[in-house]
Amino acid sequence: MEPLAPISPSMASVAAFRASSKTETVARQPDRRSATPKVSLARALSKLGFCSRTQAERLIAEGRVLVGGKIVRDALLRIDPDRDRIIVDGERVAAKRKVYLMLNKPRGLVTTRDDPEGRGTVYDCLEGLDLPFVSPVGRLDKASEGLLLMTNDTRWANSLLDPASHVAKTYHVQIAVVPDEAMLARFHQGSVVDGELLTASSVGLLRSGGRTAWLEIVLDEGRNRQIRRLLGAFDIEVLRLVRVAIGGLQLGELAKGQARHLTAEELAMLGSA
Repeated sequence: MEPLAPISPSMASVAAFRASSKTETVARQPDRRSATPKVSLARALSKLGFCSRTQAERLIAEGRVLVGGKIVRDALLRIDPDRDRIIVDGERVAAKRKVYLMLNKPRGLVTTRDDPEGRGTVYDCLEGLDLPFVSPVGRLDKASEGLLLMTNDTRWANSLLDPASHVAKTYHVQIAVVPDEAMLARFHQGSVVDGELLTASSVGLLRSGGRTAWLEIVLDEGRNRQIRRLLGAFDIEVLRLVRVAIGGLQLGELAKGQARHLTAEELAMLGSA
């Protein structure tokens, strides 16, 4: 159906935001002289798949990490993880095999390794699996569910998260209202929230019944709680939010709380995305 022209009290603020954003910029050329393979010690331990950066900082502070045979307590020390000899608790740290997982995240779990509030985390879903340390590629908040990628390949993860990559992420969202075409057009037009213009690549109605409806929303950028904030700007309550696809990778029939390795074909597909 042809969407109706947007009719939104927020359209003026959206237009003003877009107009004010059209400022002339000058591209900066990178300073090649500063290019270096070195990273902080804490990040090196994470990149090597040994532990999270937060855990690395704790190990370093406790004096359990040696670099070149000397104890290092500075987590920001710049090192070359490919050349510098790193030892933790008497064992040398070497790069782990690369692992690429997809997980069907259940609602109610947080996307962190350790939670100070003692809540369940996505790592509970990986218990008993023979895996090196892996990190989530992006996040899904506690109330959200669905497709979450996890890996120890930080370069691959960063390429997917890079805003310039514009990898599409598809969500099915249940809302506490049945929208008409004008409302869908307003969602697609977007709204300025806390100084940010929040929009979606596409918004469509999947199905409706009673007083609720399911939308399919596609994003090509990853802002914090973007869909909830966008719909909240129109006083729309989100009842469920499920990520069903990243690029061409579909959640499919993967059971809730289960994880599996990506196939070579799926990796290639995400790489091209």
